[in-house]
Amino acid sequence: MDYLKGMNHALDYIESNLDGEIDYSTVAKLACCSISCFQRMFSYIADIHLSEYIRRRRMTLAAFELLNSNVKVIDLAVKYGYESPDSFSRAFQNVHGVIPSVARNTGKPLKAYPRITFHISIKGDAEMNYRIEKKESFRIAGLKRHFHAPEDDPGAVDKFWKEVFENGTYEELMALSSGDPKGVHGFIEVISEEKVDYTIACVTDEEPPEGMDSFVISEATWAVFQIEGPVNIAVEDAWKRIFSEWLPASGYQYAEAVDIECFPDQGNRGAADFKFEIWLPVK
Repeated sequence: MDYLKGMNHALDYIESNLDGEIDYSTVAKLACCSISCFQRMFSYIADIHLSEYIRRRRMTLAAFELLNSNVKVIDLAVKYGYESPDSFSRAFQNVHGVIPSVARNTGKPLKAYPRITFHISIKGDAEMNYRIEKKESFRIAGLKRHFHAPEDDPGAVDKFWKEVFENGTYEELMALSSGDPKGVHGFIEVISEEKVDYTIACVTDEEPPEGMDSFVISEATWAVFQIEGPVNIAVEDAWKRIFSEWLPASGYQYAEAVDIECFPDQGNRGAADFKFEIWLPVK
């Protein structure tokens, strides 16, 4: 519950500063995690980027003021953090579909986005199978790819995996795999709201072939979730449930390390009975 309390305190701060500067270090402090962690948790739970949520909330308030006062557009632009009336008008139009002057003079319908509050929804209709596992540090080898907001291109990671399957890299990595967990996995390091490093790699102590990356995953405690279903559908649903259902009620905190999408064998990744795991570092 403290987890949700921190998230809501951070949102209270954001709401009270929509008409001013939002200090992201304060957001992180109130949420008791880094800002990149807060942004990630927010996007999974709310199904929207934090930056987009803030933009929509600011444009909601700006529309109310525009219709209920004689405030100038340039003053609204300054109030809500835009460098010019033009940039403010573009943001306003992206949200409401019309520029501010048209909205004020024609009575066009506008959109209102209410503030978000986080709470636990008790469903009880679908269990989550997991175990807690402590693991010493281990070395991985594989290919790293930098993504800019991969959730904006849901197929980006799938394309990366397809390349690895088709160019022979998967077989190379399976031959290198010598540690636990066995297989070829996806290692995720979230850099910021818009930047993610995704490494397709195996656990090994051997020297990787030229062109592959190698680094050490630190000792950690992991919550390991058993997932079943087509990967392209089940993995996103699993991450959302982990952050929105399991983590708030678990008593654990996200340890903000590297996450793992663990695939013990290639199998038919599109099959309804395909089994894989998600490893979440916790404390």
